[in-house]
Amino acid sequence: MITKVTLNGVASYKKPAVFETDMKINLVYGLNGTGKSTFSDFLYKQSDTNFKGCSIEGLNPDEEILVYNQSFIQDNFYQPESLKGIFTLSKENKEAETKILNAEKEIKRLDAEKNQKNADLKKETEAISAKHEKAKDKVWEIKKNYTGGDRVLEFCLEGYRNDGNKLLSYIEGLKKPDSKPTKTTDNIKEEVQALSGENAQKYNILDPIAFNVSEIETEPIFKKQIVGNENSTVSGLINKLENSDWVKDGLKYLPTQIENENETCPFCQEQTISSQLLQSIKEYFDESYEADLTSIKEFRKQYAEAIQLIPDKSTFESNPKFENHKKDFEIKYNAFTKVVTENLKLIDDKIKTPSVQITLKSSVTALTEINGVIDNINKQVKEHNKKIDQKETALNDLKTDFWNIMRWEYDQTISSYISDKSQSQKSVSGLKQAIEKLDSDIQKQREIIVEQQKQTVNIEEAIANINNGLLDLGIHDFKIKQHADNLYKIVREQNDNRVFLSLSEGEKMIISFLYFLELCRGKKDATEAAKKKIIVIDDPISSLSHVYVFNVGRLIKNEFFGKKEKKNGVTTWNYKYEQVYVLTHSLYFFYEITETKHDERKETQKLFRLIKNDEGSYFEKLTYESIKNDYQAYWYVIKDQNQHPALIANCMRNIIEYFFNFIENKDLNNFFNQPTMQEIRFQAFYRYINRESHSLGQNIFDFKEFNYQDFIDAFAELFKVAGYEEHYKKMIA
Repeated sequence: MITKVTLNGVASYKKPAVFETDMKINLVYGLNGTGKSTFSDFLYKQSDTNFKGCSIEGLNPDEEILVYNQSFIQDNFYQPESLKGIFTLSKENKEAETKILNAEKEIKRLDAEKNQKNADLKKETEAISAKHEKAKDKVWEIKKNYTGGDRVLEFCLEGYRNDGNKLLSYIEGLKKPDSKPTKTTDNIKEEVQALSGENAQKYNILDPIAFNVSEIETEPIFKKQIVGNENSTVSGLINKLENSDWVKDGLKYLPTQIENENETCPFCQEQTISSQLLQSIKEYFDESYEADLTSIKEFRKQYAEAIQLIPDKSTFESNPKFENHKKDFEIKYNAFTKVVTENLKLIDDKIKTPSVQITLKSSVTALTEINGVIDNINKQVKEHNKKIDQKETALNDLKTDFWNIMRWEYDQTISSYISDKSQSQKSVSGLKQAIEKLDSDIQKQREIIVEQQKQTVNIEEAIANINNGLLDLGIHDFKIKQHADNLYKIVREQNDNRVFLSLSEGEKMIISFLYFLELCRGKKDATEAAKKKIIVIDDPISSLSHVYVFNVGRLIKNEFFGKKEKKNGVTTWNYKYEQVYVLTHSLYFFYEITETKHDERKETQKLFRLIKNDEGSYFEKLTYESIKNDYQAYWYVIKDQNQHPALIANCMRNIIEYFFNFIENKDLNNFFNQPTMQEIRFQAFYRYINRESHSLGQNIFDFKEFNYQDFIDAFAELFKVAGYEEHYKKMIA
């Protein structure tokens, strides 16, 4: 049985509209355009992408929904040439019919037994759930008592402080101690405090300083006197000067090529430099010279990069054990960094004056000494961490002691819950097995029905029922006849070519509803297994004259509503269908199908109103006492200024026409000509009320003209000038 329908994000349902019920019979009243068709269409085609934001709760696999609405009529009557046959039981094969009847009775009995088992299962589940909650609340005292405050024992509840279910599950799994623990929680707290403190945490081991370029410091090239080509014509002069670096440095002040002879010398500033002399100087600084210089520059790059990777002192100072070695570390660290920075400077000097020999200091000893200090720091860190490890072991032991105390103190709660839970699990397992067995037995009975139906079902009885229904309603000029093996066709005398399209709207409604009625009674297929049916009927009296409205109402009540039965002095309601929904725009029809007896209505029916305003469509419960006729319903709409302007204006016009034309039979123009009705702000109201066509109201109404206060004031003034102010006040109240 459907218990909840949520409509959202489709048509007029701008936000979630929830329909909840616990009744078999549900009646919904709503004006046209409020969303009835959307409601029934969702139940008709739930998988449609338009309804992705909608949902149903309570529907079971052994239940099917049959919907009568415009979509049903369109799918079954407008498009196909022939109607699908509805299979019902014939009365010729008495043996098969008896077997089917017996199987259905057995299914009903098994279903009742299954329902009882499910009820017992639910009761058992709820009972153990209640005991679970009680036990959980009791052991939650542990969390309350030992977290917060001084927080000394809070570590014992790590992982259980925020989840009562986890806490109960943990303590439930603990073995009760053989004897009462000798320690108390106060003893445990004292031991924990002795192990705890601001230094009671592990420290990270420091990485030694890596300097993997120390071999550069012994490279022979630094002691090499790098000079130019001895075969150059100027080699003798440069050697005599004993300063080739000075000459090399001067080249950058000369142009690469000398166009005019006797260029100015960068040293003596005399015009003594010829192109031949420049060429001779360049020949002196040959490829060998440049190769050595490049090699030194590469060593310099590697050495500088290694210096950049030396960790800053702050890296080591952050370790809590550094303080004991601070002085020694700073001496060794400064000594090491001094060696490598001085070596880098010497390499820079060598690059500037390649002919000068240099000797780099070895950084190996200084590196070994500083790493020795780091190693001493790490020894103390390891000793500290070892103590912490032992503390953790001790804390874990204390944690075990704590939970032994808790298990002992809460044994009455835990042992009782464990016993109850074990017994409940046995009961639940037995009930589930029984339900599975009942499901299997029900399926076997359904297979019997399917097999016997093959021998008994036909479509003739459904044809006869539909045609008899037409005759009962006084319709004689068309009927249903069999077409091929399992199909129907609508025929009018000798004409059987798409007769449905030639019918009046009322006739279409009648024939389609009678067909739907037989569909609810019968089966779509000869082998179809019986399912519980949920019936949805959307506006079955649309387009019908009042002659048929009463008949359709009686038909729905007789076929779809429950019947009161009395057995052994006990009154019960017998329902042919699992659940029924009827939606209508007519208050007359709504009133007609509503149970008038208060006690029976309260026991069997639930009434709803479907309303739409600018915020969207929504459902509200409706009492029998609030059911009004159409005239009163129009007044209900105009009092809600959140309703759509066109709907408010249309309802005002319907009230005026109903009251003045049918009740008082007076000419409206006489009242509109009164001076008070001639105000400028009442002109939009006047224009709209005097429209001749009702059906075009939505299209011809200019929403920009609508002002709720102007319209309601004009509406009130009209009744006043006509002499019916008291009637207005009564109805608007």
